[in-house]
Amino acid sequence: MGSATTQALAAAGDALRATAGVDLDVAGELFVASRALGDSSQLSGALADPAASVELRAKVVAEVFGAASATTRSLLTMLVGQRWSRAADLVEATEELAIRSAAIAAPDADVEGELFRFSRTVAANPDLELALGSRLGDAAAKGDLVRTLLSGRASEATTLIASALVQQPRERRVRRLLTWATTLVADQRGRKVATVTTATPLSDAQIDRLVASLSQRYETPVAVNTVVDPGVIGGVRVQIADDVIDASVASRLADLRQRLAG
Repeated sequence: MGSATTQALAAAGDALRATAGVDLDVAGELFVASRALGDSSQLSGALADPAASVELRAKVVAEVFGAASATTRSLLTMLVGQRWSRAADLVEATEELAIRSAAIAAPDADVEGELFRFSRTVAANPDLELALGSRLGDAAAKGDLVRTLLSGRASEATTLIASALVQQPRERRVRRLLTWATTLVADQRGRKVATVTTATPLSDAQIDRLVASLSQRYETPVAVNTVVDPGVIGGVRVQIADDVIDASVASRLADLRQRLAG
């Protein structure tokens, strides 16, 4: 990620926090905008062109996205007013703003947990992952499939995020997209997400102790998603972003075998 994009994303985050009236309709409109930008290199290139004046880029937003709400147009105008390292960064930033908007619009929904559980469903069903990730499939049909799968099982915010992401994968795997969205939702809510893998299910008391311990270690609230994998044998494996704490028996045995072989 270029320095220009890093600064632009920071400005976008500040602008979103200062914007009133962010709801799921706004999130949906931002997803529509991100797909429009992703489908047209001419449009995304024009709106990310640093040689074009900010006023001209704002005029293009008003013309192309005039049917969107005033809140959405304001956020899009703010985005195109930033300097981006690549046009593709503007597309992804619009998508990120849509995800963050959905998180803001549904503060009481367990969006992180629902996205995580759906990613596990995708991981356990190769045919589903292939259907959602195929470049040949119809984008709208993929969105409809996700909405059907999540109907009655997830919040509107989660359904919106997941169904929108599969419609524009841009060479990204579905599970990676869902993990990225989970991280963004948690970040918008001021916490990190930990994936905890154990050989047997953890009790509520064990999860509470783990949450307290991780929150203290990282000095920020931590949401825990659990995975049961008999392959770890015993102990626990914790992953937060790229940080891995592996205290599983399987890991210790592998380390022992490596030392004996050396």
